[in-house]
Amino acid sequence: MLPKGPVNDNQKPVCSARNGPVPVSSKQYRDDNALGSTSSRKAAWIFEIRVRMKMRLRKNVVKILILGVLLWTGSAAAETRILFLGDSITAGLGVEKEQAYPHLVGKALRLKGYEDVTIINAGISGSTTASALSRLQWHTRMRPDILVLALGANDGLRGLSTREMKTNLDATIQYALDQGIKVILAGMELPPNYGAEFARAFRAVFKDLAQKHPIGFMPFLLKDVGGVARLNQPDGIHPNPDGHEIIARNILTHILENL
Repeated sequence: MLPKGPVNDNQKPVCSARNGPVPVSSKQYRDDNALGSTSSRKAAWIFEIRVRMKMRLRKNVVKILILGVLLWTGSAAAETRILFLGDSITAGLGVEKEQAYPHLVGKALRLKGYEDVTIINAGISGSTTASALSRLQWHTRMRPDILVLALGANDGLRGLSTREMKTNLDATIQYALDQGIKVILAGMELPPNYGAEFARAFRAVFKDLAQKHPIGFMPFLLKDVGGVARLNQPDGIHPNPDGHEIIARNILTHILENL
């Protein structure tokens, strides 16, 4: 009996336009299946490569970010920040900013090889110990390592309570220590016309705090400068450039002990 449609060499019916789809040869089926399998494997291979490339890119980005953080942290760790919290003497009233003793200290440290030192001059003319704590709290965002606390002169010159002055300085020192900041307390002396009793009580504030806390202590900020006309401005209170040079030299010793 003749087949109903065209046949191939193996006498198996193939597709006929008139009769509709009919089974194809096993060889043709295998070839078609092989093509499909090859195409699927190729697509899967391309997809896998893309996934791996994305993963590798992400890993590289993470490595770069980690390296950046480590470099920044290392740089921050190597840098030493010294905060000078004081009044008009620290601010450099009457002299250029570069002539004030905090700037001169920074310059001297760099000459000694301390390249990674940042000086923060937080001197404000007319300030008293009443603002010491709040000012320090504000400056802690700069993460100082050493605090040079040079306040109290205006408290004494204005005849303010030595008890309150002591309380203010005590709270400021304790806060700094709690933050891991090393402290150098710079004391002050009053002119003789303020009376012996008040001058003794004023001087005792600095001495008592230096004994109470584990801090550095410079008894008199204006050592070798106070009362020496040629080292001060016409007001007899604020040092001139030569006076600031001496202050910087004297306080540098205490700062070196804390580096």
